[in-house]
Amino acid sequence: MLTTAKTLSPGTKISPPLSARLMPYALLAPAFVVTLFIVFFPMVQAVYTSFFDLILWKPNASRFVGFGNYIKLFGDKVFWISLGHTALWIGLTVPLQMALGLVTALLLNREFPWRGLARAMIIIPWALPSVVIALMWRWIYDPNTGVLNDILIYLSVVQQAVPWLADPDLALYAIIATLTWQGFPFFAVMILAGLQGIPKSQYEAASIDGASSWRQFLHITLPGIAPVLGTAGLLRVIWVANSMDVIFVMTGGGPGYATHTLPLYAFVKARQNLDFGYGTSIAVTFTILLGAVVALYLVRTMREVER
Repeated sequence: MLTTAKTLSPGTKISPPLSARLMPYALLAPAFVVTLFIVFFPMVQAVYTSFFDLILWKPNASRFVGFGNYIKLFGDKVFWISLGHTALWIGLTVPLQMALGLVTALLLNREFPWRGLARAMIIIPWALPSVVIALMWRWIYDPNTGVLNDILIYLSVVQQAVPWLADPDLALYAIIATLTWQGFPFFAVMILAGLQGIPKSQYEAASIDGASSWRQFLHITLPGIAPVLGTAGLLRVIWVANSMDVIFVMTGGGPGYATHTLPLYAFVKARQNLDFGYGTSIAVTFTILLGAVVALYLVRTMREVER
């Protein structure tokens, strides 16, 4: 018995079977379900809770207030203080981390003895838990037993011990210095990886043309690591903005409200005062503000790529 085979023209496309087309969705389904329940469901629940006057120590008095919690934010002085501190917290910490990480990466990219050990040691601040770093720097800043005051007094920079974490004018900047020390290795590692990808032939050609080291840095190094700086900067903005553990351990938000940021204020309201309705409204507002900043950054980045 003879069977006839259908001949296909060269331009005919063979569609894959249904099981093959559904396979990618089946593989992504577990991750999607986990993300849905761990990330998106709590986000929706937080938005829903923010529309209620919900205080856990008086659950029977819970009532729907609509946008009442959000309207209340406009008259909350602590909210505006925390918002200003959050902007200062991000605006100083991330550029300082990036600058220190850039200098460190440029040094580690040079040839010198024990370079491998130096590259391994530089990651230590980033690897330490935030609580350990906060406790360590609390001791460093201590006005009675802290090593920082001892060094400054020995060098005659100050005449008496400075209460770094007890002074409202210095506390936030002291914590910014702590987080800068913790986070700069992230930039150093990322930038160092970017430097490795710049061809050495570009520097050799620039040297032959008589370009100075500074001009090589401006016209070769910076453009070569610009994508790395952009990605790492965006990640650090998000992480630093949401960081509150170092502040909580070092000062608890004090003295007064001197080191309050929006994530910490939301935590204090929700977890310590048990005012979940108002606390979640602060968190949702902060998420919207941070999301707007990230969206503006992404739009600007996409426009630069299109150019």
